[in-house]
Amino acid sequence: MRGGSAYPCPRAALLLHDSRVAVRDALSAKGSHAMPFIRSVLVAAGLAAAVPAVSAQARPPLAEVPEIADGIFVIVVANKIRRDCDDIGGRLFKGIAQARRLKARANDLGYSDDEIRALFDSDAEKAKMLERGRAYMARDGLDYDKPGDLCRLGRLEVGRNSAIGALLYVK
Repeated sequence: MRGGSAYPCPRAALLLHDSRVAVRDALSAKGSHAMPFIRSVLVAAGLAAAVPAVSAQARPPLAEVPEIADGIFVIVVANKIRRDCDDIGGRLFKGIAQARRLKARANDLGYSDDEIRALFDSDAEKAKMLERGRAYMARDGLDYDKPGDLCRLGRLEVGRNSAIGALLYVK
C-alpha cells in the first residue's frame, strides 16, 4: 500500500472511482432506465433464491427415494455378506464407486451432505434395512438368523450376476 491508498495500484483506485461515479450518475439521471432495471433484477434474484427453498420442502425423505434406497440396500447387503462369509469377497472399489454415485445423485436431487449422512446414521433406517434384508432372503427360502444362509444368498447373487452379486466374488 503505497501513498496511503487502499489499493496496491493507483490505476485500480482511479478505475474504481470512475466506475462508482458512472453508476451514481446513471442512477441519478432524469429519465434514466437504470433504476427500474436494477429493481427488476433484484426482484428476479429474490424469486430465484426462493425457488430452491420451496422445492426443498416438497422433496420426500431421502430414504423414500427408490433409486437411492435401493442402491443403499444393494451396498449394505453385499457388505454384510462380504464381512460374514469367509468364502466370499467384496469388490470394494466397485462398492465405493457405487456409493459415490449414489451420493452424487442424491446431491443432484437437492439433498445436502448432512441429509445423506443422517440417513446412514439413523437407527430407524438401519432397522428398516434389516427388515428389508430379512424379507429379501425369505423370498429365496433363506433365513437371516440361520447360520450359512447369508453366505448361500451371496453365492446365489454372484451366480445371478445381480446388483448385489456384482459387488461380490466367490473366493
